[in-house]
Amino acid sequence: MNPYAGLVSRLRAAWLSGKTRPMEYRVAQLEALGRFLDEKKQDILDALASDMRKVTQLDSAFIRKDPYGVVLIIVPWNYPINLLLVPLIGAIAAGNCVVMKPSEISKDVEKLVAETLPNYLDKDCFAVVTAGVEETNKLLENKFDYIFFTGNSSVGRIIMTAAAKHLTPVTLELGGKNPCYVSDTCEVHNVARRVAWGRFFNAGQTCVAPDYILCSVEMQEKLLPALREAITEFYGPNPQESPDFARIMGDKHFQRIRALLSSGRVAIGGQTDEQERYIAPTVLVDVQPKDPIMQEEIFGPILPILTVANVDEAIAFINAREQPLALYVFSSCKKVLRQVLKQTSSGGFCANDTMMHMTLTSLPFGGIGHSGLGRYHGRFTFETFSHPRSTLLRGAGREALNTLRYPPYASRRLPLLRAAAETRRATACALL
Repeated sequence: MNPYAGLVSRLRAAWLSGKTRPMEYRVAQLEALGRFLDEKKQDILDALASDMRKVTQLDSAFIRKDPYGVVLIIVPWNYPINLLLVPLIGAIAAGNCVVMKPSEISKDVEKLVAETLPNYLDKDCFAVVTAGVEETNKLLENKFDYIFFTGNSSVGRIIMTAAAKHLTPVTLELGGKNPCYVSDTCEVHNVARRVAWGRFFNAGQTCVAPDYILCSVEMQEKLLPALREAITEFYGPNPQESPDFARIMGDKHFQRIRALLSSGRVAIGGQTDEQERYIAPTVLVDVQPKDPIMQEEIFGPILPILTVANVDEAIAFINAREQPLALYVFSSCKKVLRQVLKQTSSGGFCANDTMMHMTLTSLPFGGIGHSGLGRYHGRFTFETFSHPRSTLLRGAGREALNTLRYPPYASRRLPLLRAAAETRRATACALL
């Protein structure tokens, strides 16, 4: 057994209990750290002198936003233009050179971007690479100064491994199984419309789509007819004929998604057409946590419903799994919304709607843990592609002011030196 497994498990249990969340707890711990510095000041100085024979002093500084250099942007197939241009704009604004790798799956967009975009940008600084899996692996052997990848977690690991060889920083925009808890106190028809829109938009091929519903048995009985009504309202009695319902991208993805229909029982939809790569907007019930559909991100127009007794059971279910990219809660009770927000962790959180949080450029978008690393959108995209370079500019004169820091450190100068290096604390602090 790993000798640190018990230690990590103990700290994770404390984290899941919510102990570190209250403001009062954080302030108390920071004050305790301050007492450590006060009470052990001499011991710290003695240890520093013994280990490194040095005493240091803090100076003020400012931050300069520098470009990283040559960055690589790898684009997925589900939103091939948006997920190219949004990071590209930030990379250009930050002053980088960019290599773009569109998805080879969305072939027409790949061709369009490769053939036309270079005509608009400086070819010395911006390039488009068309590549399959083998060629992309070759591309990743080169040293980049930053890599921005959007895709699934399995490929994300490959990207991160390649980046590690050059110690290249990365942003990984991944996916995951986004939970949607529906409490017993909500307006069912509003919930159904907003969930159906988020799940079946682009035939479910959206990384922040609600992946499954958690609700009580009673709410499931109310929700099913409301979902059926919403699907009919959006796509008509036969969604296959609707101009507003998309198709699955590629035969491989179609086969994978169709196989997931074997989980649970089809309550709504379930029709498929392999030739058109059509899978109807589908709702599954009687789904169990161990069913295949609960083992991977669906990324298709299927919505499983799992029943839980209450919000506490829903939270426990969510926390027993990898941190999702998005977490959705529907309730007219603010206490329920705050409880789920407080006791869970996710890349983003949205109450009483789906996907809308990612449309706000004032909010950073990204995952956590299994669902990703890093943030972007709006000004956060510029910051992602900028290195925050700590900078100190000092005048060349007034050398007499610097004599305090130079050795030899006579005992008569130590009070002044300590006063210059002392960290002063207020009785309270603001945590941002």
